[in-house]
Amino acid sequence: MLAVNKFAITSVVALLVLTGAAANENGTLTSIEEDTPRYDAAGDLQVPGRFREWVFLSSGVDMDYKPIAVAAGHSTFENVFVNPGSYRSFLQSGTWPDKTMFMLEMRAAARATSINKNGQTQSEQVLGRELHVKDARLDGGWGFFAVVDSGIGKPIKRPAECYVCHEAHAAVDTTFVQFYPTLLPVAKAKGTLSPAYLRDEKVTGAAQ
Repeated sequence: MLAVNKFAITSVVALLVLTGAAANENGTLTSIEEDTPRYDAAGDLQVPGRFREWVFLSSGVDMDYKPIAVAAGHSTFENVFVNPGSYRSFLQSGTWPDKTMFMLEMRAAARATSINKNGQTQSEQVLGRELHVKDARLDGGWGFFAVVDSGIGKPIKRPAECYVCHEAHAAVDTTFVQFYPTLLPVAKAKGTLSPAYLRDEKVTGAAQ
């Protein structure tokens, strides 16, 4: 009888832990729920509140896919995070599973911060955020969402330039794996690089 009671107590505690991991008291997505895209009735995406606990892939500075002049003193860092479950899946397969989510966070650069005398560091100023989601329910299987002040991801409609560029030049499955130094070798080893990316590389190599 005592053993049964212990089992029952353990089960209840486990259930409470799982419930707490799924949602906190203010309704912000946490833990289990943060690894899956969730939408409201209008099709807006609920933005994961703890995306900085996801896997950090890379950070670019003043990146643009067209030759433009960068305004002096106004540099931007672009940090990319991906949900942990999809990252682990990519390491095994070289492709992204359905429900993958990327967060792009843009921050202003800062100079002469603290003891730094050269170069730039990231400032506290967030310039914008954008989510890139793989979901079979979305048009084309992928969608971009602009994060607004309310913390909701608003769908970016096709044929926006982001879709055109990613589909024409991305290394793997409409994502810029060519800019993620820890994942590009995985895609090469798994043979999952896109024909479009390989064509770009051939052209770039010929021009050098």
